[in-house]
Amino acid sequence: MRLGVPKEKDDNETRVSIVPISIPKLNKLGFDVIIEKGAGEKSGYSDSEYEDKGGKIGNLVEVMGSELIASIDVPDFKWMKKGQMLACIADPFRNLEQTRKIIGAGITLLSLDVIPRRLSKGQSMDVNSSQDNLSGYRAALMGSLHVSKMVPMMMTAAGTVRPAKFVIQGAAVAGLQAIATAKRLGAAIQAIDVRLAAKQDTESLGAKFIDVPGWKDAESSSGHATLFTDKGLQQAFDEELMKAVKEADVVITTARLFGADAPPLFFGKEMNEKMTHEMKQGAVVIDMNCDTGGNIVGSVDGEIVEKDGVTIIGIPMLCRTIPNTASMLYSNNITNFVTVLVEEGKLVINPEEQVLTGDEGGISAGYGGILIAEDGKIHDNHTKLMKAIPMPVKKAKEDNKEQKDKNQTINITNINISDSVISKSNVGEK
Repeated sequence: MRLGVPKEKDDNETRVSIVPISIPKLNKLGFDVIIEKGAGEKSGYSDSEYEDKGGKIGNLVEVMGSELIASIDVPDFKWMKKGQMLACIADPFRNLEQTRKIIGAGITLLSLDVIPRRLSKGQSMDVNSSQDNLSGYRAALMGSLHVSKMVPMMMTAAGTVRPAKFVIQGAAVAGLQAIATAKRLGAAIQAIDVRLAAKQDTESLGAKFIDVPGWKDAESSSGHATLFTDKGLQQAFDEELMKAVKEADVVITTARLFGADAPPLFFGKEMNEKMTHEMKQGAVVIDMNCDTGGNIVGSVDGEIVEKDGVTIIGIPMLCRTIPNTASMLYSNNITNFVTVLVEEGKLVINPEEQVLTGDEGGISAGYGGILIAEDGKIHDNHTKLMKAIPMPVKKAKEDNKEQKDKNQTINITNINISDSVISKSNVGEK
């Protein structure tokens, strides 16, 4: 078996999918690892380090010819062939056309960001958690760096300095790490989340949870936050949050919706638009989701801007600012994940493996597991993705032997997939 590690094609991507320390573990599983020349340079990993650990340095063509490709973003898959496996962060629900093309190429797509959240076995493979954890840490540091006052409380001969006030929106992995880091810096912290389960986690780290009277839980069976539609409770949520935001020195927004654009900080449009006007002069807002629509009105993807005297930081994927550590953790996730693909020295898709096909909670919400598609067909458990990427086909006639012999190509919404694959996959059937 051969595992290929391409250089990331996005110039802003500083991470690499596999680091040298993982190669002996992968070798033990039966993989020969080939790394594109210079793939680890931005993360601080040299070609010689890979070779010292048993890896082979090659060019793009050699790397992309591997049975399994491991990357962070989707690589240039035009170099891949039908039947190869691609493990990466494909974000299939937000990149529908790209996903459609990968499926059409007959590539087995393994999207690591779609791991079942409630599956204990998958925790060591969870790239969302490992990367969001670092982003939350960096967000708290950036807030303390840009705010115009000291963060910890200080008692000096010249007077007492009160601690800076941090407000964290979203208390999942990134938010909890932001809370923990801000606490270590000495800040006074409040946090809010639409999921009631977050309250205990928040308070265990020393932050005050912003309670909303009468609030109902907004968490799906798959463990993701969901949109809440009760107008009365939305208004109550906004009012309690605005009270905290008005007094905040630093606001960090971490909330995102799985497979959709990030939700705004407030439910009400007016609240979002007037937020910075209501805040203190010199306050700082860090929008961690500006690359997926943003939580803050006025944030600009990749930039630091000022609005109403408030600094808004819109730098996405903050884990990229810690590429050495981020790559190491991502590499660990990949190394743990590929163990479910190997049986007796061969790459195998096990239909009984929940990491690949989904757990009960996720399936009931319309999501499968990491396995998005195989043999030109979306996995049956990804019912939401099937609706998002409809793939209607003409039903092949079983008695038409001439058509089968010619392996005639049928066009599926601008994607060419062989008739033999279509017949096997039952694409588009409900």
